[in-house]
Amino acid sequence: MSKLIGIFFCALILLAGCATTPEWPEETISPAPHQGDEKLNWVDPGAVHQHVAPLTVKPAMSTVKINSPPPVVRQTTPVEPVRTFTSLDRWAAQKKINPPHFLSSTPSLTYSVSSTNGVMIVAIGSRQATWNGIQIQLGFEPQVVNGEIFVHGLDLQKNLEPLLCAPPLTLGTNRVIVLDPGHGGIKGGTLSVLDNRPEKEFTLDWAKRLKPLLEQEGWQVFLTRTNDTDVSLYNRAAIAEAHHADVFISLHFNSAAPNTYQSGLETYCLTPTWMRSSLTRGYDDTVSLNFTGNQFDAQNLQLAVRLHNALLHATGEEDRSVRRARFMDVLHEHSHPAILIEGGYLSNPREAKRIENPEFRQKLAEAVAAALK
Repeated sequence: MSKLIGIFFCALILLAGCATTPEWPEETISPAPHQGDEKLNWVDPGAVHQHVAPLTVKPAMSTVKINSPPPVVRQTTPVEPVRTFTSLDRWAAQKKINPPHFLSSTPSLTYSVSSTNGVMIVAIGSRQATWNGIQIQLGFEPQVVNGEIFVHGLDLQKNLEPLLCAPPLTLGTNRVIVLDPGHGGIKGGTLSVLDNRPEKEFTLDWAKRLKPLLEQEGWQVFLTRTNDTDVSLYNRAAIAEAHHADVFISLHFNSAAPNTYQSGLETYCLTPTWMRSSLTRGYDDTVSLNFTGNQFDAQNLQLAVRLHNALLHATGEEDRSVRRARFMDVLHEHSHPAILIEGGYLSNPREAKRIENPEFRQKLAEAVAAALK
């Protein structure tokens, strides 16, 4: 009997050990403080380290089998942080583009810097910038030192250089795109302020409308879900990897409930390592994290800007800018450009009415397809 009892307790210990969830330590680094909170290192390193009826299209189901997700390892190879601010005049000269041009002193000092690609406008002490007429979010506030404008090295590398200096975005040779209709199944997303219709319904319809338009342009299109199914965030990214996608686009609609006034279009891409996010929604923003998707920081931004611009012009929505976010897990593990679009606010009665109209969702689909020609 004592032998049986001993075996029983050993079995309990082994089962308890199998059920233990591994812990993945994170280094939480606070966002960089504003000027005055720390002594900034003002160094120029030289090289800056119609009526449209609801659709009944049935997209082809993916035949790729996706396994259960492994434990999430939240960091890849560490990246050395960039801590310096650099003279924008010297950087522009180095890149052989036009020097900064003073625009206005009210409400804040504002400068433009331009190239053959377009015009970037930055304001001193503000993370809000403008690129060819659309709003983007910087990681750090530009500063003035001895009458000269300085911009953080990360913003030069990850925001200004990809837009001002880099060649146009090339969308790959396979012409494979994965569309991700947000939410599904028990995860309905936000609800329309008008009648409580769930976000998941509108994102799926948007994707189904977009699919044939892209196919007409030569794209091979896969959807992460083709019906009211809950697909994990891991599997959404894994589907894109399994199909060797050139582009991944996650489709969503927004909410600011109980605020019923906020409106507009937002487009997100993954926050570069060591940069503060534009939006955290209360989630931890550990700036040292380096995900697979961060290999494509420049292309992510270029794709986001292209689609954001097309959607604004097609819909006339308020521009709430191209933004960076780190908490959106669906953007983490991609080996290709990946973005997330918030196509309007279901918490705003005016916008909810538009979103519930099939004609508006068709307009959204046509705008994305046109941008990806």
